[in-house]
Amino acid sequence: MADAPTVKTDARRHHDPTVRGFASDNYAGAHPEILAALALANGGHQVAYGEDDYTDHLQRVMHTHFGPTAEAFPVFNGTGANVTALQALTDRWGAVICAESAHINVDEGGAPERMGGLKLLTVPTPDGKLTPELIDRQAWGWEDEHRAMPQVVSITQNTELGTVYTPAEIRAIVEHAHERGMKVHLDGARISNAAASLDTPMRTFTNAVGVDLLTFGGTKNGMLFGEAIVVLNPDAVSHMKHLRKTSMQLASKMRFVSVQLEALLARDLWLRNARHSNAMAQRLADGVRQVDGVEILYPVQANAVFARLPNAVSERLQKRFRFYFWDETAGDVRWMCSFDTAESDVDSFVQALKEEMNRQE
Repeated sequence: MADAPTVKTDARRHHDPTVRGFASDNYAGAHPEILAALALANGGHQVAYGEDDYTDHLQRVMHTHFGPTAEAFPVFNGTGANVTALQALTDRWGAVICAESAHINVDEGGAPERMGGLKLLTVPTPDGKLTPELIDRQAWGWEDEHRAMPQVVSITQNTELGTVYTPAEIRAIVEHAHERGMKVHLDGARISNAAASLDTPMRTFTNAVGVDLLTFGGTKNGMLFGEAIVVLNPDAVSHMKHLRKTSMQLASKMRFVSVQLEALLARDLWLRNARHSNAMAQRLADGVRQVDGVEILYPVQANAVFARLPNAVSERLQKRFRFYFWDETAGDVRWMCSFDTAESDVDSFVQALKEEMNRQE
């Protein structure tokens, strides 16, 4: 019998750590303070499935940001967080009103409907933001058994188009939804960037204005993995811990999710990271505005820049920097900045953009 092939088991670097692009804040690695926290939590034994000291302390940390009734349920990822959260707010016949561009509608593979068993009722928006008037396009038919019942309004802060709701805008949505018997979910995949943009605590546009439940995003802001479902209104949901388990989002070694959230939120790492990525997006937008033939599509309020330029230019530029088309037919692209984006990365990208625009035939 031939000897089985051997595989070297020594750890090797498989990428150039000096290369950064503008495709997604998910491309970035983990912040050094997050890695240090993981090392701190390692070693010895801690009770599994969330009964550990780190998850316990995380609750007190969450109270400082979202009030004394907030309860955090750490989960593996953003899609799992959103699906589980929306399940907690809906009946089997329930529906969720959201922007047509919302992540739960566009980028989660149909998971809310396939796995959550709920219906998404979408509304076109000019800037990714819902309003009471837009919500009313789908907020009807509660007694019609032939139509999925609108039970939840889901907003994204900041939106998929990089725009940010003000606290007053969210308050208006919450009051409108509650008056109609609906609950409000906030997808906070980039909630830290929104707070940094508004220069206000996260509580001012969440529990302080009546949001019932939110998903807190950490992976896009320096964590290695993990997010959290944060229940703000205990009366809005029940049996969340059982739902998390049946939704396959209960980590056995939960301390390694919780300690990352603690490291992000216990001091100001969440805000430092968000402010930096936002600032880099502003620097990028300022540079792009100096390039003839490139149009910025939406206000740059967080860490994303959406632009329109010739497809041929984008295709050449993609060979130098990673980024994605947003709407290839229209020539729209999205450029994302991260906590580790450097000023030199932005300046090099803008210079490359100028060079490729000048190469147009």
